[in-house]
Amino acid sequence: MPELPEVETVKRGLAPSLEGAVLSNVRLNRPNLRYPFPDHFAERLNGAAVVRLERRAKYLLAYMDTEDIWVTHLGMTGRFQVTPLGDNAAKALDGNYYHSIDTGAKHLHMSVVATALKERSVSANKGDQTHLIDYYDPRRFGFMLLLTPEELSASKWFQGLGVEPLDGALNADFLMAQFAGRAANLKTLLMAQGLIAGLGNIYVCEALYRARLSPDMAGRDLAPDGAERLSAAIKSVITEAIAAGGSSISDFAATSGELGYFQHRFKVYDRKGQPCLTQGCAGLIERKVHTGRSTFYCATCQK
Repeated sequence: MPELPEVETVKRGLAPSLEGAVLSNVRLNRPNLRYPFPDHFAERLNGAAVVRLERRAKYLLAYMDTEDIWVTHLGMTGRFQVTPLGDNAAKALDGNYYHSIDTGAKHLHMSVVATALKERSVSANKGDQTHLIDYYDPRRFGFMLLLTPEELSASKWFQGLGVEPLDGALNADFLMAQFAGRAANLKTLLMAQGLIAGLGNIYVCEALYRARLSPDMAGRDLAPDGAERLSAAIKSVITEAIAAGGSSISDFAATSGELGYFQHRFKVYDRKGQPCLTQGCAGLIERKVHTGRSTFYCATCQK
């Protein structure tokens, strides 16, 4: 499932074509994804302008001038593709990459045309003013919502979400306070969206490895120096993953079709049986399961 860096990559890829654009020609090719599309979804998006695009945890939020908020969760295989409707329509937005994913038409479930407002597009090239935005989802585990601000704050999807990993509120003191007295292990606690929103399996494994902390350590046993290392590791791994365009494990690709490449920097994830990359460590990467998810770690240097 795309995690925070992948969703942030998608958000940044969509922003140039969506923010400040009017939506039209909304087309739904089926009545549902994981859940049915909201009632009158196409009608409510048609003619609306996107004021801003945000990300919260693993959700994309497009704030409209109608006060509706278009929410998208990508699920396991959902992805957006942006195509300029001009002479260079076959190229990605940055002009350097051709679409590298075979986006079979049977998996195209939603499309919308985004046209830049006049004041924004005065100096733009013709091909940069209007974009076709397609949503593909082979397994259809993604979903879309259309909520008012009041509905968003009361929604089960957003109530109780924790701090963002790159927020200043996430620091050693926060971790010590949240983990105090807890018998649950660090892997489980870090995956809890009510504590830190958006962290997923890949980056929790990588952060624990960087912090040299065992995934089996009880939260209550985390020492202040370990909390310092862990908060720094979370921020660094998320920041680096965003800069790398996320990790392309199976279906993930940016809106341009370009694949993320942070998977080439994994130190532990999916490296079972391979040597630990810590200098001077003779351990091998092991795998175990915590709450149904694979955990990769080095038992020799993660204590």
